[in-house]
Amino acid sequence: MKRDRPGKGLDTSRREFCKTILLGTMSLAVPGSILAATEKKGLSDWYGTKYEPAKHLYAMGIKVDRCIGCGRCVDACKKENNVPDYPFFFRTWVERYIETEDGQTIVDSPNGGKDGFKTLPSDKKVFKTFFVPKICNQCEKPPCVQVCPVGATYRTEDGVVLVDSQYCIGCRYCIQACPYGMRFIRPETKTAEKCTFCYHRIVKGLLPACVEACPTQARVFGDLKSKASPIIQFMRFNKTFVLKPGLNTEPKVYYADIDREVR
Repeated sequence: MKRDRPGKGLDTSRREFCKTILLGTMSLAVPGSILAATEKKGLSDWYGTKYEPAKHLYAMGIKVDRCIGCGRCVDACKKENNVPDYPFFFRTWVERYIETEDGQTIVDSPNGGKDGFKTLPSDKKVFKTFFVPKICNQCEKPPCVQVCPVGATYRTEDGVVLVDSQYCIGCRYCIQACPYGMRFIRPETKTAEKCTFCYHRIVKGLLPACVEACPTQARVFGDLKSKASPIIQFMRFNKTFVLKPGLNTEPKVYYADIDREVR
């Protein structure tokens, strides 16, 4: 994902210099929210002048009782966004919750759920199982933006949190700050990466790859500023929850039919 900014991006020597200074002296780090706010100019050139981000506010709904754990969303995301096909590198994944008859809750996600879930624990009596897709929550108040010392992580006017790989120095502050564990460092670039709602698609009126690939329509995507949007209908007809509401990050991913064990 690339953000168009005034001037040029950091060259290699400058990036390494910044990285050395910032990692060596945490007290000198400039709050990312301040820098990001001054560097958003020029974004409209990236997605075209006809698109007006201020008129949109994107969100996703996930209906847990429809998810069958097939992993197609994970596979589609990896292909669409060229996510490294290694363990532990995912922009989205699916977790399986297993509730046993003795009251235990077991959570697993082999290969992020990409290959589905083929077996159950042989030593446990299973009461029920269900699947929960996980994804960047695109918070209204994102902690990752606040801690970024160079403004590489920023929030767009249409509510999507992005990472500018040209400015990211791989300090991992955003990874530590994210309470949902939604970020990773890309091995090739040594920069932070995460879900973007497939921003390059949604600004052109397309659906995120994971939504398009879901065979049961467990994922719903839309614009909170449009009354006719599928996400508005989803929230109107379902009792919805967000993950870790006590953190007051105000996520823009809403879950329906989700068990207390997940929240």
